[in-house]
Amino acid sequence: MNQEPSSMQVNKLWRRRELAALVGGLAAWPAWAQFRVEVTGVGLRQLPIAVAPFRGDAEAPQKVGAIVQADLERSGQFRAIDAAGQALDETSRPDMSPWRQKGADSLAVGSVQRLADGRYDVRFRLWDVVRGQDLGGQSFTVVANDLRLAAHRIADLVYEKLTGEKGVFSTRIAYVTKAGNRYNLWVADADGENAQSALASPEPIISPAWSSSGQQLAYVSFESRKPVVYVHDVGSGKRRLIANFRGSNSAPAWSPDGRTLAVTLTRDGGSQLYTIPAEGGEPRRLTQSSGIDTEPVYAADGRTIYFVSDRGGAPQIYRMPATGGDPQRVTFTGTYNISPTVSPDGKWLAYISRISGAFKLQVMELASGNVSSVTDTTADESPSFAPNGKLIIYATRQGGREALMTTTLDGKIKASLPGKSGDIREPDWGPFQR
Repeated sequence: MNQEPSSMQVNKLWRRRELAALVGGLAAWPAWAQFRVEVTGVGLRQLPIAVAPFRGDAEAPQKVGAIVQADLERSGQFRAIDAAGQALDETSRPDMSPWRQKGADSLAVGSVQRLADGRYDVRFRLWDVVRGQDLGGQSFTVVANDLRLAAHRIADLVYEKLTGEKGVFSTRIAYVTKAGNRYNLWVADADGENAQSALASPEPIISPAWSSSGQQLAYVSFESRKPVVYVHDVGSGKRRLIANFRGSNSAPAWSPDGRTLAVTLTRDGGSQLYTIPAEGGEPRRLTQSSGIDTEPVYAADGRTIYFVSDRGGAPQIYRMPATGGDPQRVTFTGTYNISPTVSPDGKWLAYISRISGAFKLQVMELASGNVSSVTDTTADESPSFAPNGKLIIYATRQGGREALMTTTLDGKIKASLPGKSGDIREPDWGPFQR
């Protein structure tokens, strides 16, 4: 099947069914403007927190306090309390009374100071406003370019201290853009800022997938005028060829141990699933169907692969042992379900379902099979879980323009992220940094 021209999405399953048609399909993507950060929705159990302006923020090239607050709000776990006024730092105990009156449960304060060598000393402290307790703090010495990273790490520490779970603000995302006749694979902070080009090409780039170490990206490139799978070292920029067999080579997915890639190949006729060593080598075939099997993704324990197949007549999501075996159908709601991604704890499956011609992000509780539609948009694509499993990133079209979004699993809090100009596709959320 071909791309539906009325949809923003050139969905992955049928894009891979006729991969040779991808170049023409991508050329028709409309242009879109720069994103802005925008949080919408109201959560039921948000923690009220005040992040006071950090002393020295006004003179710093990045506003650390503002970045911390935006991170926490975007998570859906926190509600920001107005902290306008005089900057506070970590050196003295604040008066808790005005913060209690404002309804804050917690207060984050800090400072940013430029050192003689040009680096910045960043400090923060977290207070329990209700109990009047010092919850601890930390300091970082960073170059100017790492001020955002320092802010993200502070937000991670605050998140973990107050929720008991790891924050994801210092992780990274990858996505692809097309601007004019140029394709770019971008690596950015989890909030969409600080994007750096990992690869630029006049030919399409699709299907970026992070390794479990966060140091490598697998992707498909059309530089050889056919789909070929590469693995790219993000730090050095070096890459290696993984799959360039007869026919198409697509849909790479990493095993959790980083030793293996699951891929879709047509080398033996038809689109079927294979595994291949991450260093390259001879593929091992996993599926033997007369239909299209594609979009593999490993569960976090490495024992199961979820994938999409039309073996039953329409695209549905299946799962099977990672070594191969009899697939079991997972999705039964709707006749068109693609792009599976599994939460790190193995409890949730996110995917895209076509409902009355609209492409919508769905979240399934795997234990019960209960499915929820978590967006009100109609052109969702490419969901990917945050490494703590609390957020999903996806691409969509909202308010007449394309958007890179995050959502909580219940859909109550959504945030629009900034991104590089151009047509954006296929975001993938990287792992915790090691």
